[in-house]
Amino acid sequence: MKKQLLVLLIAGLASISFASDGKSEEKAAERRGKIDAVAEKTLDRLFEEAPSSKNLHKKAYGYAVFSNVKVAVGVSGGGGSGVAVASKSGERTYMKMGTAGVGLGLGGRKYQVVFLFEDEKTFANFVNKGWQADTSANATAGTTGAGVASTFNNGIAIYQFSEKGLMAQAEIAGTKYWKTDKLN
Repeated sequence: MKKQLLVLLIAGLASISFASDGKSEEKAAERRGKIDAVAEKTLDRLFEEAPSSKNLHKKAYGYAVFSNVKVAVGVSGGGGSGVAVASKSGERTYMKMGTAGVGLGLGGRKYQVVFLFEDEKTFANFVNKGWQADTSANATAGTTGAGVASTFNNGIAIYQFSEKGLMAQAEIAGTKYWKTDKLN
């Protein structure tokens, strides 16, 4: 009797575990779909607002698109998610990003960043190591604003779009990009 009860208990726990795995995968697939939709919309906007980017995109080994939110009140912090895509194979790597900084800042903004990678080494380095540090001084107001890179610089062209929000800042910030195990 105890063995039967133990077997039923183990079977029940296993079925719950498998059921939750299915739901986790369903949620991950839904999240990947949302990230892909934002990436596609952002690329469309990039090609419309910075037409020269289309030629760089065609030449690029790969690209990455991230949607981010950043808040600053003296110190700043933010985070977001995105996808890196090898152009020829279409292989996708889903990633997260986080940023923190110290400086003069007040406000918040939502923005998208597009990276175009000139070669495989630069792309692989970003996907596998994913670190980019920056020093920035910028002001964002309203819903407009696009970077205007027209060529690769050290193997990368970067475009940034402000979606909404108002932020004035001068800071030294660090940004980390990394693969997310839950979505890959």
